[in-house]
Amino acid sequence: MWSKESAAALPVEDRFEWFSDTVARALVPTAIKSSHAADFLAEVAALDLGAVQMSTFLHSPVRSRRPPALVRHSDPEQYQLAFVTGNPMWVSQNGQDSGLVSDDLVLYDTSHPFEAGAVDDPGAITRAVMIQVPREVLPIRAGRVDRLLARRIPAGAGMGAILVQFIGTLEAHARECGEHELGRLGGVLLDLVAACLAQHAGTYGELPVEARRQAMLERVKAFIEHNLGDPDLTPSAVAARHHISVRSLHALFRGEGESVSAFIRRRRLEQARADLARRDLLTLPVHTIAAHWGFTGPAVFSRAFRDMYGIPPRDFRRLAVSTPDCTDRHTILRAGHSPGWPSRPRLTSRIIRE
Repeated sequence: MWSKESAAALPVEDRFEWFSDTVARALVPTAIKSSHAADFLAEVAALDLGAVQMSTFLHSPVRSRRPPALVRHSDPEQYQLAFVTGNPMWVSQNGQDSGLVSDDLVLYDTSHPFEAGAVDDPGAITRAVMIQVPREVLPIRAGRVDRLLARRIPAGAGMGAILVQFIGTLEAHARECGEHELGRLGGVLLDLVAACLAQHAGTYGELPVEARRQAMLERVKAFIEHNLGDPDLTPSAVAARHHISVRSLHALFRGEGESVSAFIRRRRLEQARADLARRDLLTLPVHTIAAHWGFTGPAVFSRAFRDMYGIPPRDFRRLAVSTPDCTDRHTILRAGHSPGWPSRPRLTSRIIRE
């Protein structure tokens, strides 16, 4: 479960000190300074995922330094991988410098001194999602990982994109999960972090079989999500795009509780259901929404919708727009619809390109 805190609950003069203490407790002790200490803004959230931890930090510009003395005094022996958005930040470690990072990932090691900071613009806010991975559980040799310290790791393609998409899913839906589920999701996150780092370190083939299997499963799911609107999205097409057999694809989904086809159908229905509940799409016919999400005909969509939700799509739309609370919160959340429709995709592997 997410635990959240905000400096806004404290007197202005105590906020920067609170943030410094929180970073020391949640991440690692560092010497932090800021030219905005007098009006500092910060929010922190933490999620316990068992083997790994995930935290989000929103804060005014700071500069931090972890000198050798602090390393000797306290070292959790972790790799900490940050997904940075908003105000750019940089990290320097082991003679390497990331340069300004925003909308990408950057890695550092708590067992070595480092410096980090954000662009010192008044009113600017850095947002960093921090993934804390104990060195002992990451299945990559330390010497290989050291090549990536303080280097910008792209989050717009390959395993970086898959990892960031999974991080977003955790942020949105972790509150709906129990302790056992969160532990399992922590294992998935660890596999994706390992796959992302191994891809950029050139050691992907050295990963354990299970880590590669999980990474492939998430790549496949991301590909499916990106192509839900394509009526030609079938298990055969998915397998071909990933250069695996259909049998291997079905094996990937064996532990998921549903087949590949069932996953595609469920996600299409969830997206369509979310759109049917949107007042700004009331002028679009039901069959247009169905076609947008890859259904090949109105009858096919109506039957599938009724089988899953127990009500015809037209009746659901009427109830949803007249009584907003009638829609199931978890289903709408899972659907994750955006304010506007993307252009209808065709089969593509652009977000999973090696």
